[in-house]
Amino acid sequence: MEKLNRFQKIFRKIYYKTFIENFKGKLNYNFPENFHRWDLINYLIKKNNYKNYLEIGCDQNQLFSKVKIDHKIGVDPVSGGNIRKTSDKFFEENKSDFDIIFIDGLHTFQQVKKDILNSVSCLKDNGIILVHDCMPDSLGKQAVPRYKMQWNGDVWKAIVDLRQHEELDIYTCEMDQGIGVITNKKNTSKLYLDKPISKLKFKDYFNNYREYMRVVSLDKFKELF
Repeated sequence: MEKLNRFQKIFRKIYYKTFIENFKGKLNYNFPENFHRWDLINYLIKKNNYKNYLEIGCDQNQLFSKVKIDHKIGVDPVSGGNIRKTSDKFFEENKSDFDIIFIDGLHTFQQVKKDILNSVSCLKDNGIILVHDCMPDSLGKQAVPRYKMQWNGDVWKAIVDLRQHEELDIYTCEMDQGIGVITNKKNTSKLYLDKPISKLKFKDYFNNYREYMRVVSLDKFKELF
């Protein structure tokens, strides 16, 4: 993740709140305290007998090292994983298919959307894509450009945008900063927006996030998957 000095944080915060959006609401989620993203991944691996795992964005292997599976690939241009490339370069050269893919790379709408669509192209028929940091609780947590250390980015916009498509079925599990859940199946709950994605603000997310993101609890997720 990009390191910011104090001046950059202050300048970006002022810029964002002056020219992009200034909204003070804060959300309170019901994230389970003792069930994390690695628990979710290992649950799916065991339940579905998955063999091949791909992780986009590994940082210091906080997740990658905990995934229990026969074959795993971690892609990060800076640290962690076992392949030192950008996700774009990896997908350009990749010839493998995967059972389960976890996306936690650059947390911007356009890059996350690109990573999701590239992941769909190499996902096995019964596979699943998970996307981290889909549920920001405040304006600063999702601001792009980033001005806070704890940052979800505007990942949520990629979920909202793709929920308008016919060919992907998407949920968001209310856990661990929000986990987007994507399968390569017909959309069973297509989202219809009253404005283009480029016009959506955090205030819109704040007021509509359960509908926008198709939020389900961990218990409901386990019923579905």
